[in-house]
Amino acid sequence: MKGRGTRDNFGPCPRRTSAGASLRSATRFANITAFITREDRPRISDADYDALLRELKALEDTHPEFDDPASPTRTVGSRPSEKFEKYEHALPMLSLGNAMNEEDLREFDARVKRQLEWETDRPVAYVAELKIDGLAVELVYENGRLTAGATRGDGAVGELITPNLRTLKTIPAELPHGAPKLVEVRGEVYMRKADFARMNEEREQEGEPVFANPRNSAAGALRQLDPQMTAKRPLRFFAYALGRKDGGEFPAHETTLTALASWGFDVNPEWRLCPDIDAAAAYFRSWVERREGLDYEIDGVVVKVNDRSLQDRLGQVSRRPRWAVAVKFPAQQSETVVRDIGVQVGRTGALTPVAKLEPVRVGGVTVSSASLHNQDEIDRLDVRVGDTVVIQRAGDVIPEVVRVIVEKRPKGAKAFSIPEAVGGKCPVCGSEAVRLPEEVAYRCVGIACPAKLVESIKHFASKTAVNIDGLGDKLVRQVVERGLVKSPADLYRLTKDDWAGLERMAEKSAENLLAALEASKNVALPKLIYGLGIRHVGETTARTLAQAYGGLDALMDAGEEALAEVGDIGPVVARSIRGFFADDENRRKIRELFDVGLRIMWEAPAKDQRFEGKTFVLTGGLSAMSRDAAKERLVMLGAKVSGSVSKKTSVVVAGADPGSKYDKARDLGVEIWDEERFLKEIGGP
Repeated sequence: MKGRGTRDNFGPCPRRTSAGASLRSATRFANITAFITREDRPRISDADYDALLRELKALEDTHPEFDDPASPTRTVGSRPSEKFEKYEHALPMLSLGNAMNEEDLREFDARVKRQLEWETDRPVAYVAELKIDGLAVELVYENGRLTAGATRGDGAVGELITPNLRTLKTIPAELPHGAPKLVEVRGEVYMRKADFARMNEEREQEGEPVFANPRNSAAGALRQLDPQMTAKRPLRFFAYALGRKDGGEFPAHETTLTALASWGFDVNPEWRLCPDIDAAAAYFRSWVERREGLDYEIDGVVVKVNDRSLQDRLGQVSRRPRWAVAVKFPAQQSETVVRDIGVQVGRTGALTPVAKLEPVRVGGVTVSSASLHNQDEIDRLDVRVGDTVVIQRAGDVIPEVVRVIVEKRPKGAKAFSIPEAVGGKCPVCGSEAVRLPEEVAYRCVGIACPAKLVESIKHFASKTAVNIDGLGDKLVRQVVERGLVKSPADLYRLTKDDWAGLERMAEKSAENLLAALEASKNVALPKLIYGLGIRHVGETTARTLAQAYGGLDALMDAGEEALAEVGDIGPVVARSIRGFFADDENRRKIRELFDVGLRIMWEAPAKDQRFEGKTFVLTGGLSAMSRDAAKERLVMLGAKVSGSVSKKTSVVVAGADPGSKYDKARDLGVEIWDEERFLKEIGGP
């Protein structure tokens, strides 16, 4: 994985015209070397990075006194993280030399022939493959079973991330009979463009930092300390090479690819056997034009000598093999002008700034707007109305502003501020727009904001909230889109004819839904608090608040300091709760719920806190009660219920067919209860 930094401190390298030129070159060398950092959040484009790397190599060639074994031109990928156990590759995972165009590719072919001492007109057969833009990993199989998986790291030592890699459905846990007894499979973990776009949209709406491209998202997912977090990301794997192997004959690269596919790995289907460099060059040219049609990101083409014996003869130099080269695609960027900056409100209430652009073609698509994500990103870029900016399509999908060309900034251009632009109010509903100190997004706190109404209604009606049985996603969208529902209270005002008039709703279905609405009017206080959709208030916190205040009126009037002293709520959650109830519109919508007949049917449970201070995790199925009921009982008894196992977990309750949580608890030495023990400890179902 290549690192990226900021390009602001780099102008053109001074031409060497005197003795002082060496000093200037030394300074330039030091600047570039320090600049090429190793992290998973690039702040310049691949093209800019590669240009700096080439300039650094030229400086090293011109000035041997700068020789440094730790130079980025000699190292591979990134240093292993301290978070993970180190894994030493038996055979180094080498990087590839770069060719920036077809001319460089043909020079690579000429170099191969010179090193083989072949005539210039004697053809070399190559395999051409797409260069998947992801994270390189190695998988170790012993006796057919996956025993280890690691990142490339610096090429010699990577990070051991076996549990995370096991979560990928495209990585076989076992190889079929006939595979080598020991084999190391190498390939790329990546993410499809559509999956990446969908995930980034969700992160943005939740006020979380967005990923710059699918590659960084894949890298971040694989480096999660909790494999369950990795499992939530839509990661995939393409296999493309072998490391060590004990058994099997692979006389050519094409036979390696065929074998990998026969073992159950996804092998990119677009690879081609090219009889000579002309065919390889034609393959490259075709993908320059066709790359946009793929549903995953590529940043070039890899060309490898097919014959394994020739690869062995060619060997390697420094950080790369002599028998392979990566031919990079031209950067897909364009310049345009920011005509305006608007603010949109997403489904969770997050306010997102959007640059309105002078329409420009980028990678074959006309782009007229680009998300600026949040105020921090605006400040980092220092983008202003009237600025000339460089635009690229991240992952060839999402338009983004790469940098501002400050030299072209018009006089008087003012810095953009989201709160100033919207007057501190949601531009859709007029409720307060607030930004909590630990978050990146400003949010509308309005419970009935039209921009987030569908999600708010779905949450309110969910099983773990007010529980309106039968009110699903499609029905909610219909009543909101038709203007029938503008707040949760409106659900209870609809008649049988209103419901029966919706798509796929017969009269009987309407009657059943009305009955469910009537039943939901008797609601427990914790479920109502949770159903209001207050930021940071989950089921456990809602129950804690209900126990502490005993009623909704007392909670609504509670001060921030008092809230922060309740249980483990703390200042962040307290600030969110206070902000929600301080909004007049939210209070009005809550009063409407009681006007239509909602009744709180709940008494604080007895203060039996036998599990206070303990953290429980539930896994597998319970026969005596549902998972939700078990969770509720534990919370009532003072426990905290978590979704993942860690060293801080006190007890794992394992029902029928427990999953990976059971295995992890056993590995960590966490106490495990079966259902019989669990029921005994809580006093029965």
